[in-house]
Amino acid sequence: MKFIKDFIPGEKVADIYMCKHKQAATTKNGKEYYSVILQDKTGTVDAKVWEPGGAGIDEFDATDCIDVFGEITSFNGALQVNIKRARKCKEGEYDLSNFLPVSSKDNDQMYKELLGIIGTIENPYLKKLLEEFFVNDKAFIEAFRRSSAAKTVHHSFIGGLLEHTLSVTKMCDYMASAYPMLKRDLLLTAAICHDIGKTRELSLFPVNDYTDQGQFLGHIVMGCEMVGEKARSIEGFPELLKQELQHCILAHHGEFEYGSPKKPALMEAVALNLADNTDAKMETFTEILQNVTTPGWQGFNKFFETNIYPTKLD
Repeated sequence: MKFIKDFIPGEKVADIYMCKHKQAATTKNGKEYYSVILQDKTGTVDAKVWEPGGAGIDEFDATDCIDVFGEITSFNGALQVNIKRARKCKEGEYDLSNFLPVSSKDNDQMYKELLGIIGTIENPYLKKLLEEFFVNDKAFIEAFRRSSAAKTVHHSFIGGLLEHTLSVTKMCDYMASAYPMLKRDLLLTAAICHDIGKTRELSLFPVNDYTDQGQFLGHIVMGCEMVGEKARSIEGFPELLKQELQHCILAHHGEFEYGSPKKPALMEAVALNLADNTDAKMETFTEILQNVTTPGWQGFNKFFETNIYPTKLD
């Protein structure tokens, strides 16, 4: 497959891509055309169908995978594909992983590792709560394993939420061993649950955009509510323990300006905030460096608020 990142102006393209966006438009002369965005796992590219009613142009819509024949051009300094033929593909003709960003880590192995950590939780109420989510709730499990951790910035790929959650949980497990004052069961349960609201905040790929619920409430509030709902369904779940867990979730962004309804008041909440922030920033920097094509200073980065420089490898 010829991936979009390898497109060169002047070359032909004949391959299958996902239609991320399609809109009918009209030229200044009143001629109808389609403005299209093609997508694969390496990126997107603008495309045009100048003869939408012509031979070889089948009907297709956004999120369809289409077999495209066309020419790669350059318009205003950006790549563009002039689509000559387009056919909607049937299931079985394509590998969906070619079109959507997917974690480089094995989803089954990551989930198995997460379940192994859940198995080490000693507090019966916290363990039961985790099992209700991650063992018994099949709809939640499917969404959790397929969700991204963000629309953009970091872990914005299928399996991203699982990968981020596992990384944060493992960091918290280390901190619990290094700082005995931390309550390991509370901290690890909070780490595993801290972003579960993202299963409702963001729609699944190929859309991966904010839901109405996500826009109105956000994943922090929704995650707090989800934990409260599950805790109430467990007979005898201690009220104070539930509030401590919910506080960790509400405070895991650390500061009001970063979206936290509360600032950390528990040692476990501080540890979770540090682990969450560390993994988010390390993954963000990793993704930036993966796209570096020239050595040296890369320019000012808004997220890190500095000019960034990739380490030279000997």
